[in-house]
Amino acid sequence: MISYLYWLLVATLVFALLFGFGVRLGKWKPALLIAVILVAASTLLYYFYLEQMFVKRWGGSMSISIPAGQMHMGATWKDDNLWIQNYDPQRNICIFSEYARGNLLEGRVILRDCNPLMPAQGAPATGQSAP
Repeated sequence: MISYLYWLLVATLVFALLFGFGVRLGKWKPALLIAVILVAASTLLYYFYLEQMFVKRWGGSMSISIPAGQMHMGATWKDDNLWIQNYDPQRNICIFSEYARGNLLEGRVILRDCNPLMPAQGAPATGQSAP
């Protein structure tokens, strides 16, 4: 929800800028140039700084895909960075991957011979006992 409010604010500022400079003053070139700069700066600010902060602190949304062949085991936050734990049964390793702001300086920890406790074949994955 907070992400939608952010983009609504950006759209309102761009509209006000285009209306104020372009329509009222008749200066379309500076209005368009400033609008493009504002949209680019807002996009960079969102993806490189605000996205994970919105998700963690104010209930925003983001999606992460689990790589093919891996099983998701858990997730946790460290400051504003999200750590995801996956298990690769083919190589028998657990992988902790960090999702940092803007996907820069992301950490990765690999545990070899991990052997996590996994549900038995045919058992439900919801934690409920089988009938």
